[in-house]
Amino acid sequence: QLQACGGGLVQAGGSLRLSCAASGRTFSGYRMAWFRQAPGKERDFVAYINWSSGTTYYTDSVKGRFTISGDGAKNTVYLQMNSLKPEDTAVYYCAAGAGVVNVNRRNEYDYWGQGTQVTVSS
Repeated sequence: QLQACGGGLVQAGGSLRLSCAASGRTFSGYRMAWFRQAPGKERDFVAYINWSSGTTYYTDSVKGRFTISGDGAKNTVYLQMNSLKPEDTAVYYCAAGAGVVNVNRRNEYDYWGQGTQVTVSS
């Protein structure tokens, strides 16, 4: 029900835009987020958006470089990633949750996309 795409290989300093399209139901009342998982590491929080209020949160390491946004008409959430660094290399997952309280906790989210690989070369 969540389809993530837009990943790829990019040089350090470059940009990518990830998209997460929802299908099968509307997620307009849901909170949306992006997480990422590097090899051998846990899946970590990256960014969050409340479509209703427009509230966003970011993990410290991406503040000022990444921007999360949503298009309710298209039922799609985006993650614009600029000034990419090798340490941003990971599989990126989008997630949706109905009653998210702690935005950075994986178990707060009910639906997950399949992940899209982002590789940043130095």
